[in-house]
Amino acid sequence: MGNVASLKSSVTEQATIVEQANNKNQTKQTAKSKNTSKPITSQQPLKKQSTKPVNKKIKPANQPVDASKIKLPSVKLPKEKRLLQRLGKHEKLMHYNRLVYLVALVNLSLLLLGMFQYNWWTAEGVALGGISNIVVINMSIAIIMRQQYVINFLFWLATRAPTSWPLSIRWTLGKIYHFGGLHSGCAVAATIWFAAFAGSITYQFTSNLPGISLGTVVITYVLLALLMLIVVMALPSNRARFHNNFELIHRFGGWTALLLFWMQTVIFVNDQKRDNTLADTLFTSVGFWLLIAVTISIVIPWLRLKKVPVEIVTPSSHVALARFNYGVTPFPGSSMAISLNPLAEWHAFANVPKPGEKGYRLTISRAGDWTGAFIDSPPSHVWVKGIPTAGVANIEKLFKRVVYVATGSGIGPCLPHLLAQEVPAHLVWSTRSPRKTYGDALVDEILAAEPNATIWDTTESGKPDMVKLAYLAYRYFNAEAVICISNQKLTYEVVHGLEIRGIPAYGAIWDS
Repeated sequence: MGNVASLKSSVTEQATIVEQANNKNQTKQTAKSKNTSKPITSQQPLKKQSTKPVNKKIKPANQPVDASKIKLPSVKLPKEKRLLQRLGKHEKLMHYNRLVYLVALVNLSLLLLGMFQYNWWTAEGVALGGISNIVVINMSIAIIMRQQYVINFLFWLATRAPTSWPLSIRWTLGKIYHFGGLHSGCAVAATIWFAAFAGSITYQFTSNLPGISLGTVVITYVLLALLMLIVVMALPSNRARFHNNFELIHRFGGWTALLLFWMQTVIFVNDQKRDNTLADTLFTSVGFWLLIAVTISIVIPWLRLKKVPVEIVTPSSHVALARFNYGVTPFPGSSMAISLNPLAEWHAFANVPKPGEKGYRLTISRAGDWTGAFIDSPPSHVWVKGIPTAGVANIEKLFKRVVYVATGSGIGPCLPHLLAQEVPAHLVWSTRSPRKTYGDALVDEILAAEPNATIWDTTESGKPDMVKLAYLAYRYFNAEAVICISNQKLTYEVVHGLEIRGIPAYGAIWDS
């Protein structure tokens, strides 16, 4: 059965274990890695042992290392990679930001082409059609990249790679969840291009050049102000500080911006149509068709809006376990957003489906006013919309063996993968009083799925060095990757701490 990690033995005993592991023949270890890899655990049992039968679909590899003989402070992490290799793992150069830089580079290239090759800006007028198309293309990419069907397709495509491919390729493909860089990059680029468009039509209008009406100018500046407000509120610092306001402005401001885009497009096309009819000009306009695609993308999730019953169990004042059964059974590694008011706050949580059962569960921990109220006054019904959407842990399919590192309610996104057992996995879970906080039923379910799980009770043993704990699990389980589900600070600490040492690691990036 699984155990609560105490890891309180002497440095001498721990050093002996590590030294013995280091002295193993490397060739023999490689040839027998699938049979001799060793997950870490401890010998101090939980107060209550699970009586449920162990799921033996995936057997633990050999015998687990006795984690009670390992003292974390004396564990030595591998040396960091060379400077150039570490730079690629820096937060400013993570794949999300690389996509932002790529979008900026492409748009800068378009600007230079427009200025020096195509002469978009001249004394005789401005090529407003070209600038308008670039605005709409950027905005369309930004919006469509958040569409649930598109997200699921991207994850599906990235995880088609077989585990026989080189680890370096699979390592990069696993970063697919950084696709939000395209959303942010294109949204900012669209706003900057729109500012250029506003300045251009102002010049055209004040110079008494044909093709621009006062209505186009007015709507353009109202829309520009709204886009700038949305971008400013989406900055990480503002989003964290004023999250509720950010969400409302992003939603209602986005809807208003879409309406204004439609109004501006029709009026602008009418200004530019010359001898053609408005309908003919619209049907040949790139912006018109892209706006249709964007509108459909935004509307689709709301077509699935419904109020559904929910059964809620609160094993402690810290967590609520919500169970749904309204005809939807999501796939492991997906999430659903729920709300008490569909026009107000929406909160996404990892789905926890159980093999062979209909419906799913959510693990909701106290992390703010909304979750606190949800736990203290459990509702009988909530609103849901859209479809189950893939999350970061879906990338496990790219690897032969993985380690899940979770803290607190981060166990929620990990549990469905442990239950599904599609990929051999070892769990490291650091949390306070697991049985008292989450209840015997949930802990027993975890241990039945992963009997060698390392469960670190922070109430008894304090907070561990999660980078070292993750590294030990990675090494002894002979894993190819580590997936961390925790708070933002600790997730970055674990992911960055492992990756600069050459270990593939993944975790949420809080970009939505």
